[in-house]
Amino acid sequence: MLQGLLSNLDRDRPLIRVQFTSFAVATVLLPLSGLLACLVTSLIYHYEESTYTHCQVSNYLPSISSAISREPEIYIWRSCVGLHSAPRYLVTVAYFNFYRGRFATRLPELLLSGLALVSSLVENTGLLLLTYVASTESYKIHKYSFVMFIGCSLLHMLITCRLWYVIKRHYVNPEEKTSFLWKARIFLFNISCCAAAAYFFRRHNKYCETGVYTLFAAFEYLVVFSNMAFHMTAFWDFGSAQVMVATLPEDKRY
Repeated sequence: MLQGLLSNLDRDRPLIRVQFTSFAVATVLLPLSGLLACLVTSLIYHYEESTYTHCQVSNYLPSISSAISREPEIYIWRSCVGLHSAPRYLVTVAYFNFYRGRFATRLPELLLSGLALVSSLVENTGLLLLTYVASTESYKIHKYSFVMFIGCSLLHMLITCRLWYVIKRHYVNPEEKTSFLWKARIFLFNISCCAAAAYFFRRHNKYCETGVYTLFAAFEYLVVFSNMAFHMTAFWDFGSAQVMVATLPEDKRY
């Protein structure tokens, strides 16, 4: 579908060539495996500390912020997110170039494409900030970085669904229809989980009920997992493209 967007084999000399499907899977697996490793490690080795809340009521799951704020979890999470961030920025720019090609004569969609670019860049930057500034180091920065990540994530998903709705209406590619349907489903699931997580977080802070913070943590996991799933839909969008590292042609070397 997007063949040639990330590579031009006739012009460049490939040193490394990877199918975008493999590239997308590897990019998402980095934070996914890192988060799962942090959750398991915190439950096994730091259970009391990671599940503690100011209410001092029974809690059975750590929040993500708590699970990534101790050693060695903090190093696992920072390594995985740091490694995946550069490919995420690359994919953001690739999407923007794709939208510019599709919506060259449609000003509203072009403006939305620019907003999608900005929201995706801010989303990834917010993730980096909340990753490298743990809640135990600076709670205020960590908190606002999380809000920036979630807010821009929802905005990016909404804009993306709108753009792919327009694509679905004007093109008949079955992969594009599948991509739109999964994007819409995951977005609705994600926003529902965000609402549930916010509800249980506020309820926990107001009433300090046993197990309520555990429900907040569970929905927080689902928010992050569905965010990863949304980005994985690039599997359909860039299915035939390749990511390539190449040398400059002879006539372009200075």
